[in-house]
Amino acid sequence: MAEQTTSSIVIDAPPAAVMAVIADFKSYPSWAKGVQTAEVTSEGVDGRAEEVFFELDVSPIKDEYTLAYDWDGDREVTWSLVEGKMLKALDGSYALRDLGEGSTEVTYRLALDVSIPLIGMLKRKGEKILIDTALKGLKKRVETL
Repeated sequence: MAEQTTSSIVIDAPPAAVMAVIADFKSYPSWAKGVQTAEVTSEGVDGRAEEVFFELDVSPIKDEYTLAYDWDGDREVTWSLVEGKMLKALDGSYALRDLGEGSTEVTYRLALDVSIPLIGMLKRKGEKILIDTALKGLKKRVETL
């Protein structure tokens, strides 16, 4: 497993509201920076996505890929790369912790590997940018709904 990058943010909403936004892939292009397309290609019996196809354009990564998702209620969702063009690995998770009083701590973990050689420091920076923009976008989206 590649090294991973982790970051957290507190969102002023209960875990169910946060997870609802995370699970609403069709709206990702409107709030998740760099996501051009997010299309559910397979759904589980609970109605949540099992596989999602993405088109991403966030420098230095431009790719089309499919992720497989595993949901643990409104507590956690994990994903891993099924296939990608530039990406060799993309594993991550959102872990939600109910802080009470209508707020949730969201921890985003991400590990990626690309088919082109990237210096470790540059890869970590890319992961950090992806995580920070995703968390900020998620917070803004959840809190404005």
